[in-house]
Amino acid sequence: MATLTVWKFDTPDGAQRAEEALSKLQKQELVQILDAATVSWEEGKKKPKTRQATNMLANGVLGGMFWGLLFGVIFFIPLIGLVVGAAGGALAGSMIDVGIDDDFIGSVREKVTPGTSALFVLTTGVVLDRVHESLREQGIRGELIETNLSSDQEANLRRMLEEEDSAAPA
Repeated sequence: MATLTVWKFDTPDGAQRAEEALSKLQKQELVQILDAATVSWEEGKKKPKTRQATNMLANGVLGGMFWGLLFGVIFFIPLIGLVVGAAGGALAGSMIDVGIDDDFIGSVREKVTPGTSALFVLTTGVVLDRVHESLREQGIRGELIETNLSSDQEANLRRMLEEEDSAAPA
């Protein structure tokens, strides 16, 4: 079963530091990272910067379209308002199919604000307590927001990604 975790940090560079630390933990086999992305929101900016963490992986499982969709639902669609209308509802609905519900989206939206950053990671076989302890030992303090994906939700996510791959130009 895959786990999607979000680690929120109180500085715009905290997610980058955590990404580097998780890469080391992966080499120690404390975590198996399937894909990851970061959000960094500088104080005074209207919206955050997002980046897929391709340096951690040969090929991310989720791909840029998934992260773009997730970050759009969390950070950008609320800013667009009524212009998006039903399309925004369809985007949010597709996230529910893969286990990312309104509570999770609302929690991330509320906590990741200007002056903060977040690391989004899809993992398997992770021992969260050991990972969290290791990050603390390295002076990386963050708040863990977690959502586990059921087997059905993981299958829906893989199906969604396969559809994304088949729709992508060759």
